[in-house]
Amino acid sequence: MLLLMRALPIALVLILLTSLAAAAPEPTREAFLKLLDRSRVDPAVQFDDDGSRFSFMSEKDERVPALLLKPATQPITAAQRRPVVIALHGTGGTKESQLPVLRALAERGFLAIAIDARHHGERTKAGKGSDEYQQAILRAWREGGRDSAAPGDAQASRRAYPFFYDTVWDVMRLIDYLEIRDDVDPKRIGLIGTSKGGIETYLAAAADERIAAAVPCIGVQSFRWALEHDAWQSRIGTIRTGFDAAAKQAGVVAPDATFVANFYDRVAPGLAGEFDGPAMLPLIAPRPLLVMNGDSDARTPLPGLKLCTDAAHAAYDKAGAADRFTVRIQENTGHKVTPESRQAAIDWLVTVLNPVAVPK
Repeated sequence: MLLLMRALPIALVLILLTSLAAAAPEPTREAFLKLLDRSRVDPAVQFDDDGSRFSFMSEKDERVPALLLKPATQPITAAQRRPVVIALHGTGGTKESQLPVLRALAERGFLAIAIDARHHGERTKAGKGSDEYQQAILRAWREGGRDSAAPGDAQASRRAYPFFYDTVWDVMRLIDYLEIRDDVDPKRIGLIGTSKGGIETYLAAAADERIAAAVPCIGVQSFRWALEHDAWQSRIGTIRTGFDAAAKQAGVVAPDATFVANFYDRVAPGLAGEFDGPAMLPLIAPRPLLVMNGDSDARTPLPGLKLCTDAAHAAYDKAGAADRFTVRIQENTGHKVTPESRQAAIDWLVTVLNPVAVPK
């Protein structure tokens, strides 16, 4: 399908992607889930002394560190459940970098959780930065998405997708755990993420219908549009070290859109095709969705963003849920979330998830 689409004019490709998303969303979701799927293990949750830090297993050899903040002014009793909002960081970030958002959410009555993405924070030897993330992306390029397990190893069929997809899996496994907590309302689980975390937010919400509301910030985009319009450089710039090493290994002196498309196919299959923004964003309908982007963000160009939001608007209109989809374009803003937009996102989450404790 992807090879066929590359031979078509971009306008026809985008119409095809939008039509597929509107007419048959379940096969798209099922295909994405199949790509992500791997062996499930017991979460084996471990807590620190006060429960504000915990970790869980998302798959074999992958322990996910997490940070949890609870409402300080509204104690949770043994007979109550509250909504949760999960916050996802950007490239080079950590769960601790989400503390301002977590504190703001907890002050409004939410249970607020952040995790370290793979090859970030506590899931690195250095404890910070993105060097190990870049190295993991290079390994994914070399191995076509497969890990380095030896032939015959039971883990040899497991795929490693550090570029966005592995975090989606970790979020889904976190939700598995949250559903069994006696202080969580499993019908009110929200997700907010920034940049890399914004992409992971809309992908996770598209994949997992248990996510009741989503706020992807400075992440929604059409990777395909960027390839067709020579606008891929800024996004690739976030993983420049790994990308340049992949190009060098491939003997490519001056990477172009064709090489970038091949790179995406290996590190995140379908990212610029069947799982591109215009195909995935509509899968969130009819659940509440707030998209935030800057009007001058080179990583999420407005024309590509519009293709995504137009497809989503069509899906929400068809579902009779047009009022549940909001797009906030930050004026004179590049790749950042302004304080005003962050506050607007929290206010919106309060409106749609209603952080009031309810009886069990």
